[in-house]
Amino acid sequence: MRLSAIGDTCHALAVIRRLQDNWPDTGITWIIGKTEAGLLADIPDIDFVVFDKSRGRAAYRDVRSALSGRHFDVALCMHASMRANLLVRRLPAAIRLGFDRARARDFQWLFTNRRIAPARGEHALEAMMGFATAIGAGERALRWDIPLPEADRAFAAGFRADGRPLVVISPCSSQRARNYRNWRVANFAAIIDHLASRYGARVVITGGPSDLEKEYGRRLAANNDVDNLVGATTLKQLAALIAAADLVICPDSGPAHMATALGTTVIGLYATSNPARTGPYLSRKYTINRYPDAISRYIGKNVADLRWGQRVRHPDAMDLITVADVTEKIDNFFDDRDN
Repeated sequence: MRLSAIGDTCHALAVIRRLQDNWPDTGITWIIGKTEAGLLADIPDIDFVVFDKSRGRAAYRDVRSALSGRHFDVALCMHASMRANLLVRRLPAAIRLGFDRARARDFQWLFTNRRIAPARGEHALEAMMGFATAIGAGERALRWDIPLPEADRAFAAGFRADGRPLVVISPCSSQRARNYRNWRVANFAAIIDHLASRYGARVVITGGPSDLEKEYGRRLAANNDVDNLVGATTLKQLAALIAAADLVICPDSGPAHMATALGTTVIGLYATSNPARTGPYLSRKYTINRYPDAISRYIGKNVADLRWGQRVRHPDAMDLITVADVTEKIDNFFDDRDN
């Protein structure tokens, strides 16, 4: 069970692939959120049960009905939140495996009967892998294998037709208030200019349908030669674009982890969250990490003195990332690719 968000469900998929690679004949059912199902629910070797939180209490009845008459050897409760915890006791499984006490948010430890081994300083993907380790799965190579329909691949291929490098910029992390993960529009405009003038890159701006994301898209498209697809793609189309791209640039957000799952390099912009915990797992070399600076300036401590994963809630924290930080990583990427 992992309901949300996009990045965390990508991590969960890697765990499931590890289970499948250890035990190919094991049947796997995944309880997943409705939005996230739009990206993953067509995977053929997983049985999906969709939890639609917009239905309120009815969503719990939907899951109970879908699981009626079934029994599982183990339930991997990989989502610690009160909404998810309320599902746990409804799961027809002898073993309900949850996070260790320190990481079992919202009292998850009250709803589970087994726990993964305690650990500190792990990336979110590594923490989820603790569930596979706890039930005896051996180590296997990371894989995701997200299916992309041919129509979506063709849609993305259209943006590569001119032979230029393709860069996807997803400038906003989400529409939630007090998120503080978004870099300024003017900074992204400068990055777009660098990509175009130095590398002749084609830049596609992506994002969801929120007012903030649409405003970013409008402003970036007004004075830059970009394709503005904010609010105009399905999750599968976005995934196909990311898979077709040479490079993705974004803050701490779902597209960073989608790109990891799809094999595309990410330049992650991190100041309000710790990339050692939530950064793009396979692109650490290109991740910009101003988190220690933000912790020092706005909290007055060192990273080692904080709760693991603590965020910086300050509207100016992302300003610690400079345009030069990003252009340097862009140049490093293209140098590495061409050498």
